[in-house]
This record gives sequence, structure tokens and C-alpha cells, in this order.
Amino acid sequence: MKKNILFLFCFFLSVANFFSQENSDADQIIISGKVVDAVSNQPLEYATIVLKNTKTNKISGGITNFEGEFSVKSPKGFYEISVEFISFESKKYPNKNITSNLNLGIIKLSEDSKSLSEVVIVAEKTTVDIRLDKKVFNIGKDLSIRGGNASDVLGNVPSVQVDVEGNVSLRGNENVTILIDGRPSALVGINGANALRQIPAEAIEKIEVITSPSARYDAEGTAGILNIILRKNKLVGFNGSLQLDLGYPTRVGGAFNANWRTDKWNFFTNTGLRYNETPGNAFNDAKYFSPTAQNARVIEQRNFDRLSRSLFTSFGAEYYIKDNSSIIGNIIFNNGNDDDVNTNVIDRFDTNGNLTEATKRIENESEDEKRIQYTLDYVNNFDKTGKKLSVNLQYSTEAEDINNNIPEINRLINFTDEIELVLEDQDETSALLQVDYVLPVGENIQYEVGYRGNYRDLFNGFFLEQTDFKNNKPTETLLDNSFNYKELINAAYFQYGQKFNKISFLAGLRYEYTSVEIDQADSNTPKKSSYGNFFPTLNLGFELKDGENITLGYNRRVRRPRGRSLNPFPSRSSESNIYTGNVNLNPVFTDAIDLGYLKRWDKFTLSTSLYYNRSEDNWERIQEDTGEITDNGDPITRRFPINLSLEERIGFEFTLNYRPFKAWNINSDFNLFHTTTDGDYVNPTTNVPISFDFENTAFFIRLNQKITLPSKIDLQINSNYSGANQNAQSSNQGIFSMNIAASKDLFNDKASLSFNIDDVFNARRRQSTTIIPGFSEQYSEFQWRERQITLSFVYRFNQQKTKKERGERNENGGEDFEG
Repeated sequence: MKKNILFLFCFFLSVANFFSQENSDADQIIISGKVVDAVSNQPLEYATIVLKNTKTNKISGGITNFEGEFSVKSPKGFYEISVEFISFESKKYPNKNITSNLNLGIIKLSEDSKSLSEVVIVAEKTTVDIRLDKKVFNIGKDLSIRGGNASDVLGNVPSVQVDVEGNVSLRGNENVTILIDGRPSALVGINGANALRQIPAEAIEKIEVITSPSARYDAEGTAGILNIILRKNKLVGFNGSLQLDLGYPTRVGGAFNANWRTDKWNFFTNTGLRYNETPGNAFNDAKYFSPTAQNARVIEQRNFDRLSRSLFTSFGAEYYIKDNSSIIGNIIFNNGNDDDVNTNVIDRFDTNGNLTEATKRIENESEDEKRIQYTLDYVNNFDKTGKKLSVNLQYSTEAEDINNNIPEINRLINFTDEIELVLEDQDETSALLQVDYVLPVGENIQYEVGYRGNYRDLFNGFFLEQTDFKNNKPTETLLDNSFNYKELINAAYFQYGQKFNKISFLAGLRYEYTSVEIDQADSNTPKKSSYGNFFPTLNLGFELKDGENITLGYNRRVRRPRGRSLNPFPSRSSESNIYTGNVNLNPVFTDAIDLGYLKRWDKFTLSTSLYYNRSEDNWERIQEDTGEITDNGDPITRRFPINLSLEERIGFEFTLNYRPFKAWNINSDFNLFHTTTDGDYVNPTTNVPISFDFENTAFFIRLNQKITLPSKIDLQINSNYSGANQNAQSSNQGIFSMNIAASKDLFNDKASLSFNIDDVFNARRRQSTTIIPGFSEQYSEFQWRERQITLSFVYRFNQQKTKKERGERNENGGEDFEG
């Protein structure tokens, strides 16, 4: 393990050294300065500095960083200097002989009123904005997600993987915290994968990927944070867009985004309607070696026919108290109704391969879910020096009700053997108060303090009854349980940032005190616990030269058990598969180190990262034989989580943006990681220890290309490959998928028509093998969604170039100090 770390570390430094080499030249000078908005005094990132040598006519220059600062190296000579930023008036400096370093100081740019009145397409392109502390994926004109949802959007984001079931992981680690507008939200839901499918892609503005969070953020999520920023348009006047979607299998939808901006008020809304049929399939071949098993082999073929209807709407208003302060109120409502018919055809065989039983289970499942979130935000930027106070209030509720009627039919005699009724009730109520205060001291020092209180109340009810016609048994209740989980987290943090020439650092300390109460129907006494923990963070940045940086980050994070992971009462996905939680499950604490390198060229941006995570008392999900069988003779297995192992994860990642030609844009990311787990589990029944030690090396690669063709036609090709991986009991084969989309602008660029094929080769399916020594060997395939074809039409009205808004730069939990 140490050799692997040393090798990757040396390789990383070699790459950094290669790109940082530069010939020294005594005749070179440095032109520096800082570019800000003349009205708000906010720094303008990615402003362009153009140097024109009037003797040679050679053009050179650079761009501003997150703080609006720039430092451009060039030979001595006569130069005309221009500072430019989109929709702002350029600042020009006349021809001058520059023979020594020149600091232009603070350069204030004013908005260009003429350009603001021009009607153009807003957010024309999807871009991956690579920064020192995060990667920002701007949704823009991403053709492949038209008519899609938040899960589809995340599937295109660098460093993020979404598996076939919709589970999200970051750098191969599934314990990632997903925030909405910088805060925990019921919109992510009790069942995160399903909830993300309810958020339309058109409602999302951008995704922030934060792998080394500062003390400002919750310590939850050992992999890091994904921050989903919802659209809240702020364009002057009345602006908006209307989108209509049609697809096969049946997909009908529409989305409406609009805002109305006056001098003091801004009203905004995002509304989407969906009616989707989503077919899927699964296959399972299980061989049993247990002496208690009546069936030596069981083969299952499942077909999922899902029908979902959903409404998502977000509406709110922002009132500008003064030029530097405002209040924002926002209400988000999400309502979903699903009707699914899942058919499971099962064949059972004896040890000689003879068919002993053929059945069919039909799951008629209906689900109703409703989510409401209320937020109220106050932001005050005070005296335009960076001093800032923000106060956030949030209250949200979620309710899910599931009704599942399951007849089982003997296919050999066409007789209904039994009928099961499953009722599930899941509810969540949460409330949040957050206060953040930023105080700069001079130009290079910044203090920040804050508080967050977060309350969650989760309830889960599970009821199962069965009517056995085969054995003439009356209806009986097999499972009936309710589980209530309450959690209150009070957190406070302090962080200090400072710059020393080319070195910057941001050091912080966060304290979180967690109180938990668990109440079960079969227990008269609630289980209560509380614990407090410190979470230090440190982020260092070193600017080698303009456009080239090295960063080093350390943070300590936590994974808290809650809900289903703690509920000890059994629930089941089928007759022979039972899941139980563990009420004694403890949190997992992780120490994470991230060493990053960023280099920008004219047409190329490269970001690399070497990372290491160490987690103690890591959770492992054990699958074991219960010794029981179903009435069909199938052995019953049980899955449950325990604190078992020490896990170490080391990985290397790179992300690149490359534009070889004006009409061809490429972004790609590659992630290679090695996981080592050390732990033993002793079965309490057999008293036989089982080793869960394993090592696994896996990788993920993504290549996204966008090509502009003649006649204003855009072509986008997204390719993904997730390499094979394994754990102590299972191994998964690699998965390749490709999406292709094309778009044509119409009506003087006021509208566009796009065509999208999701999963072109219909190959996005999980193939895995699970072995329980001495008990069973199972091969399974699962495809949650089959190939989808979508046609979308978007019409834009009165949309103008984005106007730089007051205090817009650091909304939604973004960092003020780069480090």
C-alpha cells in the first residue's frame, strides 16, 4: 500500500514539474491588477486581459482568477492593453513602453447598456468550470439531458457516477452529501435515487462538485459534496422559456421557466410536468449448496413496467432592500404518482436439473409522494469590501405512501397460490437555520464564523399480510412495524484565510453536536444518544504562475446512520431476500487528503488530483443464510449493516477541457482508485469467522464531445465506461454506455429543436456475481431503464444577456476566499 502511495505521489509531482517548467528571461515583465464590477465591487472571474505588442502586432494575455486578480508575464515592449468582460464595457490603456513590472491596481468595469438590450440566447453552452476548490458544471445547452431529470444531469458531471439504479457516487464512493442551493433538503428525499428523478433537468442551473469542503459546509458525506443550484433567473424585464418533450417509450413533458425583474423586485418560477413510461428488466440465476435448500437452482426473469406522473414547481420573489442587500422567499412543491406492474417469472429445479415448480409473481405497486419546501434568505454585502452577512431559514416536509398487491400464480396449473399486500408509509419533516458572517481585514485576510441548526424527523411504517389459497390458510399478518428517527445537529464553525503573495490558505474548525432519538413500535423505551465531534479543515493554494496552481486540502468528515440502516425490524424486496437495519450502528469517521494541480492554456485546461481517504469502523453489508426457507422451498438470505472494517482508498483523477477548433469542444475525466478493506465477521449461529479482507482497483472514464455543424446544427456525443469492481462477496462487470443528441436553432435563434438517444446500444445494465461460501452462488443482471429516445422543442422569449447581479457571485454556499 505504501509503495502505491509513493508511486502515485512521485508520478503526480513529475506531471506538475513538467507543466511548470519555464525558461527564465531577464527581459520579461509582469503586468498585474484586479478587475471588479463598478457597481457591486464584486470581483469578475474570467475577465480577459489582452496585450497587443504594437511593434510586432503579437497578441498575448490572460484571464482573472476567482478573486478577479491577474498576473500576465510578457517581454518588455510597447503595448496596448485591453481589459474585457462579457456584457461590460472594456477598459483600454493607450500604447505605452513597458520596461518594468506594472500594477494596474483595481480596474472597475461598467455594464454595457447597449449590449444588455440585444436579444440573444442565454446560457448558450454547457461548460465545465474547473476551479481550485471545486468543479462547476453549468447546465446551459446540454442536449443530452433535454426532458431529463437531476439524475441524468449528475451522470454528465465530472467525478460523479450514477449507477443503473440511480445511486450517486463521487470518485467511486457512494457516501456523498447532496445539497440543494447549499443546504440539506427534503427534495433529495428519503429515497435519494427516486427523489432525484423527480427534479426536472430544466430546473437546474449548475452543479458544484466539492471534494475538499471547508468548515463552512456540513461534515456529513465522507466522499464530499454535490451542490445542486436551482434556477432563479434575474434578467431585467419579463423573460422566460417554454419546453415541450415527446419520447419513446412514452414520454410526454413540458417545462416553463420565467422571471419578471423590476427595480426593486424579481419574481421567478420553474415548473415542469412529466408523464413517463420507463420499462426495465432483471435476471437472476441462483445455485444453492445449503443442505436445507429444497431447490438446487432458481432462475428469475423480471420485467418492470413503470408509469410515473410528476409535477415540480418552484416559485419565489427577491426584494432588493438596498443595492447591497436583499430578501429571497422561495416555495418548491413536488408531487408524484407512480403505477408500476412488475412481473417476475420464476423456475425452480432440483439437483438433477428437473423443473419442480414454475410460478409468476405480479407486483401491482402504486406510490404517491409529496414534497414541499419553504425557504427565506437574507443577504447583506454591507460596504462592498467583501463583508457579508447571510441568514437562511428552511422548512420542508416529505410523504411517501406505497401500496403493493402481489398475487403469486402457479404457471403449471394456472392457479393463484397466494396474495400478499404490502403497505409502506415514509414521512420526513426537517427544519434548518443557518447564519454566516464574513469579515475581510485588508485585502489579504478574511475571517468567517457561522452556525447551523438542522432538525430531522423520519418515520417509516411497514405492513405485510398474506392470504394462502394453496394451503387454505386465512389472511394473516406477517410483518407490522413502525420506526421513528429524530435527529438534531447543532454546528458552529470558524475559519481564517490569508494570502502571502502566491500562497493562500484557508484553515477552519467545525464542531457538531448530534442528538438522536429512536422509537420502535415493539419497544416501550426510546433509544437516545448524543455525541459531539470536531472537524478540522485546511486548504492550501500555491500559484506557480498565471493559470497554474497546486492545492493541498485536508478535512475530517462523518457518515451518520439513519432511517433504514438503523431499523432492526425486517423488510423485504422478495420472499427470499430480507433486509434488517442495525440499531447499534455507529457513525463512520473519515480523514481525507487531496493534492490537486490545475493548469490552463489557451485551448486546454487540465485538473489533476491525488487523493487518500481513511475510514475506521467502516460499514459492511453482510449477506448470510438465515437457515429458513420460503413456502416454495427457497433459502432465505438476510442482509444487514455492521461496523466491521478499516477502509483505505487512494486514487488519481484528471479532468480536462480542450477546444482544438472553434466548432469542437471536448471535456473528459478519468478516475482510478484502489480500495483496501480489513475486517472479519463471525456468524453468531455457526461461530465461524468470515474474512472481509479484500483489495479492489477500479476506474471510470467519461468523454463528452460537442461539435457545431453547418446550418447551426449542434451534435453532442457522451461516452461513459465504468470498469469492473468487486467487494468481499460480490464482483461487477464493466458497463459502457453512450448518448447521442443533436439540436437545430430556429426562428432567429429564438427556438431550438433537439433529438436525443439515451443509451444508444441499450447496454447500461449491471452484471454481477455474489458468492456466499458453502451456501450459494448467484449471477444477476439489472437494467433500470431501457434505451430512451426524446424529441424536445424549446422557445425563448425576451431573453437577454445575463446581467451581473448584486451579490450574485457568492450565493448558494460558494466560497469567498480561494484557498
